[in-house]
Amino acid sequence: MVRRLLAAVVLSSLVATPVALAQAPSAFDSARHHLSRGFRNLDPSYDYTMLGRAASLVRRAFRGLPERGAPPTVLTNDGAEIRANGTHPTVTWVGHATMLVQLDGVNILTDPIWSDRSGPLGFGPHRLVPPGLRFEDLPPIHAVIISHDHYDHLDLPTVKRLAREHHPRFFVPLGVGKWLRHEGIGNVVELDWWDARIYRGLTFVATPAQHGSGRSLTDQNLRLWSSWAVLGAQERFFFGGDTGYTPGMAEIGRRLGPFDMAVLPIGGYSAFTARHPNHLSPEESVQLFEDLHARLLVPMHWGTFALNVEPYREPPDRLLAEALRRGVEEHVAILSPGQSVSW
Repeated sequence: MVRRLLAAVVLSSLVATPVALAQAPSAFDSARHHLSRGFRNLDPSYDYTMLGRAASLVRRAFRGLPERGAPPTVLTNDGAEIRANGTHPTVTWVGHATMLVQLDGVNILTDPIWSDRSGPLGFGPHRLVPPGLRFEDLPPIHAVIISHDHYDHLDLPTVKRLAREHHPRFFVPLGVGKWLRHEGIGNVVELDWWDARIYRGLTFVATPAQHGSGRSLTDQNLRLWSSWAVLGAQERFFFGGDTGYTPGMAEIGRRLGPFDMAVLPIGGYSAFTARHPNHLSPEESVQLFEDLHARLLVPMHWGTFALNVEPYREPPDRLLAEALRRGVEEHVAILSPGQSVSW
């Protein structure tokens, strides 16, 4: 029988200079993603213009949405075991791209969102299922990783509450730090791709991604987007944030891998009939997992918000089918919101 899960269900100072990560030059080096104003993706086949996005929305409006089925079931998690955990590496899926990762005694949140809607001023796609862990049940949060500034990944009410109640250090791509400081959040480390900082014994590395940024029509791609690698004393994990597939991301695995865990997005690919430039399909997630030389794949970015076109169960089902085809199914942990797994 195929096993779908691998398990049942004094702040330190900031290093003043980047950690040395010198490697052979790659397509992502030399700040080629920098423009005179803003940033760009480097894959020459990348094509995701505002006109293309508008055309996709029009097609969706005329076609309507297919029957999408039921969203995932939330598991009860009062956070007691998480709060009692000392140094054992665990990951808990809160929902969407929000993961609570515990490594070497450090509690890390990725792209945290506890809001009921993903959008400005309380508007936008609604939440289909509640967070798998109540905000009140969190352990002390030491670090927060932000992949980019889209509303479903940078939720202002949530990050303000985290700053107010937990006082974590925020690790963000270029440009996002200025935005957070404008909102009154000052404990921010802003990094370019391949830059790194050490915090509480862990090395946080901003790594490339293929995506975009912007919270309005006037600030498109003015702030950088990234994936993230976090390197501990023994274990290391990768957080994909939001990204499409490009073979160049294999450079992350060559420089920083192998990874003990890769948290990768699997939803939001159906807005395009061919390869989506900004979102991984489930099959591409498995490919990136192998490119990263990772041991465990934990999928996210599906079944939480009414954002995408595909049926809610399609992304994990397709992910498992592709993992079976490649013979790596025992290295995939498909979590329910609220579920934790050791890694």
